Amino acid sequence: MVKKLIPALVALALVAVGALWLGSGSQGPALTAIGPASAQDAAEVDPSRVPDMTLGNPDAPVTLIEYASFTCPHCASFHTNVMPQLKQNYIDTGKVHFIHREVYFDRYGLWAAMVARCGGEMRYFGMADRIYTTQREWANSNDPAVVAENLRRIGRAAGLNDEQLNACMQDGDLAQAMVAVYQANAEADNVTSTPTLIINGEKHSNMSYADLSKILDAALGE
Repeated sequence: MVKKLIPALVALALVAVGALWLGSGSQGPALTAIGPASAQDAAEVDPSRVPDMTLGNPDAPVTLIEYASFTCPHCASFHTNVMPQLKQNYIDTGKVHFIHREVYFDRYGLWAAMVARCGGEMRYFGMADRIYTTQREWANSNDPAVVAENLRRIGRAAGLNDEQLNACMQDGDLAQAMVAVYQANAEADNVTSTPTLIINGEKHSNMSYADLSKILDAALGE
């Protein structure tokens, strides 16, 4: 079953206390839900801080947008079983411009996205791949402190230090912007589950590489 979006978690903000994030306390980063009364005004959110993360030629004949959550098992399967061939045969060959857009089901997914973005655009996809492929390990705990430490471990493996990770996880303004951009994009593309694929403007649900390649070949006129 495809995991559905949870309306109560659509608007999220993460405010991490440095001492907790660094492991000196018994809790992990705290999650604050933003309702209409407490959310920042739209004018105060800077969407330029949340650029699309992309692979391939921006001028490719086909644009494929994937909406995915780092805590969605179907998304992890897509990145394990479909993405390698998609990248090799379509993205790296200049046929497809790939855009990865994050969906936030829960606080763990938001934290994972903040860690992935902490390394900047050059490191993003390497970190994202690691987060997806080790999803069962890092997210398999009800203890926020354990999940936070697991994500820190992934960040360290990518060359980030605790100071950098702590700064990223404490960036409440960035969290606000990420949520605002997610909401706007998901509403515009009518995203109701993950993974959702938008291929040259047409929405598709999760699929195998064989099925995806047929759609891409048709869009390419091949």
